[in-house]
Amino acid sequence: MLFNIFKNFQSNISPIDVSSSWYVVWGKLNSLTADVVWRDDKFAVISALSSEQFALSSTEQFVVVGDVWLTNRLELLQKLKVDANNFSENNCQLIAELWEKFGCECLKLLEGMFGLVIWDRHQQVLWLGRDRIGSRTLYYTTTGGIRAIAPKMRAIASYHSKDVDLVALRDYLCCAFVPGERTLWEQVREVRPGTVMEMSANKVYSYWELQQQITGEDESLVWHGHRLRCLLNQVVQEYLPQNAPVGVFLSGGLDSSSITALAAKFHHHPVHTYSIHFGTECPNELEFSSLVAEHCQTQHHILEITFKDMWECLPQTMAYLDDPIGDPLTVPNFLLGKMARENVQVILNGEGGDPCFGGPKNQPMLMNILYGSINNQDSLQAYLIAFQKCALDLPQLLKSDVWTAVKTEASVFLSDLNSDVNYLNKLMALNIKFKGADHILTKVNNLTQAANLHGRSPLFDQRVVDLSMQIPPKYKLSGVEEKAVLKQAVADVLPEAIIHRPKSGMMVPVQMGFRKYWQREARKLLLDNKSAIAPYFNQLLIRDWLDYKGDIWGRYGVKLWLLVSLEIWLQVNKK
Repeated sequence: MLFNIFKNFQSNISPIDVSSSWYVVWGKLNSLTADVVWRDDKFAVISALSSEQFALSSTEQFVVVGDVWLTNRLELLQKLKVDANNFSENNCQLIAELWEKFGCECLKLLEGMFGLVIWDRHQQVLWLGRDRIGSRTLYYTTTGGIRAIAPKMRAIASYHSKDVDLVALRDYLCCAFVPGERTLWEQVREVRPGTVMEMSANKVYSYWELQQQITGEDESLVWHGHRLRCLLNQVVQEYLPQNAPVGVFLSGGLDSSSITALAAKFHHHPVHTYSIHFGTECPNELEFSSLVAEHCQTQHHILEITFKDMWECLPQTMAYLDDPIGDPLTVPNFLLGKMARENVQVILNGEGGDPCFGGPKNQPMLMNILYGSINNQDSLQAYLIAFQKCALDLPQLLKSDVWTAVKTEASVFLSDLNSDVNYLNKLMALNIKFKGADHILTKVNNLTQAANLHGRSPLFDQRVVDLSMQIPPKYKLSGVEEKAVLKQAVADVLPEAIIHRPKSGMMVPVQMGFRKYWQREARKLLLDNKSAIAPYFNQLLIRDWLDYKGDIWGRYGVKLWLLVSLEIWLQVNKK
């Protein structure tokens, strides 16, 4: 699929070739003219499809299509009483046989990453299923008598309008991603993690839910650290490729350093690590990433990303994202993936450490504990403000008719914020459920696939996530001590300087970028009356942000990046 980006804005940007994914259609197929791989009267599989993504069950009752990566294949074969030596078929075939024996209950048996479509040819029932944490995506839309389903939204673009979902737009401005089942397109919805949808009946069932089940409250930090370490050892080994080098995105923080150390400990092939910096004008963490790389004896690679790179690569980066993501790390992730692909096919990362083990991003909301109980609406407002994006700006930023349309619409976060669990675990569960699935993991999936890499996030493994909700909160975040249990778990494989350093996060210098380098381009992009965002936003306020009027807290750069990412995403996806 070709996108002619910014024809009138930056003529030097060439059209971007973004390969599409497979998709399926279900319903009235009389007028179907697409490139059909397999079909019957009501169901068809269309377009790019590898042999790994399709299977018929042995009785040919069930058709299974999907993106699947499993860590417990041997256990599943044992469930089927099949000798692993005699079963060389792909994971979709394995799931087809499981579905034939157990039905949708088989999803509870799967460990790994998957987005699945299952067509029951006898009962004429269509099922959609997604893994527990949301490592793979699945989107669907309805047009006329046809439902179209795909792992990538661009694959079903011809089946829906390009009308923007205003509630999704509001939520994007608050969070820098679109949370929940909504997408930025009004007619497209997303299958939620841990659910299976019986599309024929429009019913959704949860086969897994993240629950607080604190155990071992009287046990020591050492005990919980050992328990976590045993699981991390198992998970990291399962995530390593066989007979091939592996890469790790290494920032020098605790999370990515932990994965690097465990990969180096268990992998018997080269381990490559990849770090970034933004030139001599900006502070960096190369001191720490290089320390870890040397300690773990990895083959270390450092990429300098210029302000020119950040701006010029943003269109291509946005073209690969199903929904807009206003995280400034999208472009660095994309560029680092391209570098990593020169050496490896599998790339690990440290994503998941903050939501699972009590990172500093939970602290602003935890301040509410100091003031006792707060009402539901105050809790929601505090949570949205903690993202430090545009939650407080919405009445002024959105045009009056848009604000009127969305201001009373319920928030997707509200019911979880009101759940009766420990406050820290409540915030962590929210971040896993929404930021994990709708921001971090979809970003990892889309941008590693863009580089033809297989991205894996060991700290977001479902077993690690489940264990994190069993660990007493006092061992995750207590006062100023962050991730105590993770530090305990990996203390023997990392330098003390990494274990005891404060979390700083990878800061992308967007504030400097808009002040010094991107002003002219950003003005052309955001203040044009014909811009994609013009129907929704108050451009006078955006002009003030570009002029840095009243930027007391130094947040305008982040907000402008949010808007630029949205404008570019809309342009490349409305073509």
